[in-house]
Amino acid sequence: MTHNLLTILGPLLTAEATAEAYASGGDPGDLEQAVWLRLLERLEADDPPSDPHRWVRGAVRSESRRTRRTARAERPYGTEPTDSAARGPEQYALAAARGRALRDAVHRLPGRCPRLMEALLSPKDLTYREIAGELGISQGSLGPERSRCLGCLRRLLAPEVAGE
Repeated sequence: MTHNLLTILGPLLTAEATAEAYASGGDPGDLEQAVWLRLLERLEADDPPSDPHRWVRGAVRSESRRTRRTARAERPYGTEPTDSAARGPEQYALAAARGRALRDAVHRLPGRCPRLMEALLSPKDLTYREIAGELGISQGSLGPERSRCLGCLRRLLAPEVAGE
């Protein structure tokens, strides 16, 4: 049943995600993967949608809206306090300690997260295509996996940040 449902909904989901992502400027692969994840979570909870086709259309639009809201709310940092021109020994020590804490937390992440985060933090400034090739995963998987990894990283670093 589940396999048939996934096979039947695949083309619809791909078409809906592509159209919605094109209209909103998002990545269709990320959108598609987020909806697959929501569907699999429902199926795992033994709560399949009564009208799967309608559910897919609604889920794609809902995920697209969530992505747009998140993108609007995100603001880039100007500079780190340690990046000021007047850096003294204290600022260098604090920056080094933050870097060590970040690297240690990255190495404690589960699964592929350490390799993904190292690639994202690389001074080489790799593109998503290069990172996907290096890790052997699809480019559309990087966004959702990055989000999961960053969530894990936040949880690992929360006690250290709270202690400062």
